[in-house]
Amino acid sequence: MARVETLIHKGDTVLLLKLAKEPNVGKWGLPGDVVSLGETAEAAARRGAKDHVGLDVNLEGMLDILDDIHHDGKGKVRFHNILVGYLASPRRGKVVISTEATEYKWFKAAEVRSVYATEITKLIVQKYLNRPPSRV
Repeated sequence: MARVETLIHKGDTVLLLKLAKEPNVGKWGLPGDVVSLGETAEAAARRGAKDHVGLDVNLEGMLDILDDIHHDGKGKVRFHNILVGYLASPRRGKVVISTEATEYKWFKAAEVRSVYATEITKLIVQKYLNRPPSRV
């Protein structure tokens, strides 16, 4: 299954959600969603941000493509998602979370390394921290 994860940043902070569904219940993660049939990954990233955190976003580029594989206790694959991580900034809207999460918080990006977050979230945030500085 193809999914998108959207790293929404504001200043030196990034928006994370405390996830309410398997396979990552209770962990901090990024807003994301499944790419629907016929939908582009970019459109899914914009829709996921709007549906899960109530924000219209400006996509600033792709950060990474990752495999997210979860096994059961016996080594059998339970979930396998191909994830595309996008970088975005809020354009308009107020954060309002969906039933996919129990709370949200703006974290300093470097702080994410030490919180109870999904490994994919940590990898995408690290890509964000390692990106070349923008030339403005």
